[in-house]
Amino acid sequence: MSYPEHRARRLRRTEGLRALARETRLTADQLVAPLFVHEGERSRQPIASLPGHARLSPELAAEEAAALSALGIGAVLLFGIPTHKDETGSGGWDENGVVPRAIRAIRKRAPEMVVWADVCLCEYTDHGHCGVLRDGDVDNDASLPLLARAAVAYARAGADVVAPSDMMDGRVGAIRAALDGVGLARTVIVSYAVKYASAFYGPFREAAGSAPREGDRRGYQMDAANVREALREASGDVEEGADAVIVKPALAYLDVIRAVRAEVNVPIAAYQVSGEYAMLHAAAERGWLDLERAMWETTLAIRRAGADLVISYFARTLAERLGERAAQAEARR
Repeated sequence: MSYPEHRARRLRRTEGLRALARETRLTADQLVAPLFVHEGERSRQPIASLPGHARLSPELAAEEAAALSALGIGAVLLFGIPTHKDETGSGGWDENGVVPRAIRAIRKRAPEMVVWADVCLCEYTDHGHCGVLRDGDVDNDASLPLLARAAVAYARAGADVVAPSDMMDGRVGAIRAALDGVGLARTVIVSYAVKYASAFYGPFREAAGSAPREGDRRGYQMDAANVREALREASGDVEEGADAVIVKPALAYLDVIRAVRAEVNVPIAAYQVSGEYAMLHAAAERGWLDLERAMWETTLAIRRAGADLVISYFARTLAERLGERAAQAEARR
């Protein structure tokens, strides 16, 4: 029997050799950590469906951001949970609201942290939809100036990035014009350009109290069957002024991440959403899989598909493990 010319197993024998041949890398500064911010003083409310996460008052969010910064994590993404909601979501653009207060606290406590603020009305409206309602339907054009006001409020508070997640047509252009019009031209827009109407948002909606009171969001979020539409959405947002785009969810849409990566020449973030995170935790609690290995495997899959950044509820744990690996490698030298 002739000796095989190709022996791939040579590079798989040890961790050192596997690292030598590893094609996809993950670093802490490629991670974005979501934080839920609510009203209160030094208040922490654990989120049952998101193990390891909690709703944090602004000063605790700042402490968490400082800890994440020390681990090398690149950014935090803030979601606000107000005490008051109304039909227009006016709390979303209150410059003394919970998110602006959290931004200012983070700027003081963790000045090096890049702060992203999610821009949407769903957490702030009493009906739970992402824009204002007219005759039971979301009025796209009437919602645009309100979203722009929210983006300006966050940017004025010190957000580096505003991230519109509402999926209204034209909102990136409206936000860019509003920011530029008040001298905030340097504020970055990272749009949720490709956001599907997904079954994987349940734990987030529980955490943020943002489930629609009636109906659903399929009239403005994308159909799971579509890819070409995703390319139109991503290209359109870049044309309107988006500096980077997000694909959400991540794991069920790895092919979409790859397609968008080939279509646009701006950074791409992919959001490993709450249901994906909770699903892995639930399976691990039942002994059906190894959570640590599943965490690495799924995150690397998102990076391998083409995402430059990964928004993940695993961000802190991933960064801790990366730090441990670096320390071990340094000790071996």
